[in-house]
Amino acid sequence: MSEAIIQVLSDEEVSAIENEISHLPDRESAAIEALQIVQKARGWISDESLNAIARLLGMSPASLDSIATFYNLIHRAPVGRHVIMVCDSVSCYVMGCQNVNTALQDHLQIKPGETTEDGKFTLLPIVCLGACDRAPVMLIDEDLVGDVRPDALESILSGYE
Repeated sequence: MSEAIIQVLSDEEVSAIENEISHLPDRESAAIEALQIVQKARGWISDESLNAIARLLGMSPASLDSIATFYNLIHRAPVGRHVIMVCDSVSCYVMGCQNVNTALQDHLQIKPGETTEDGKFTLLPIVCLGACDRAPVMLIDEDLVGDVRPDALESILSGYE
């Protein structure tokens, strides 16, 4: 393994990525899993991390970046400790997601794409979370919250440190 990869990625990250690769037909097939492993450890994927992952997988940084930027759950810029995504699909829109989004922005004092001053929350847009039966919905980290009402936001957010 190249020294540059070792210097950028931790031993644990490399080991977890190699484990994923062992279950797949080729190294490039582990691209999403590799990005997720590094993001879980670091919170986001820096250019330096992306380049190291690409070298480890034997692919170009441009190819890996096209994968990373296609998936909206891979963060290519620093985010807060907790990422909030409010669904704005047709179902959520009809059920009032715009009211939830406005209330969140007011409560957190940020706009979509921004992070609170304390680094606690980042608010990001998302087209669909696939939970139309629970609209309006939002995702906080890996927690899907359905039937969200603006008056419940303070209570919901209080569970995140």
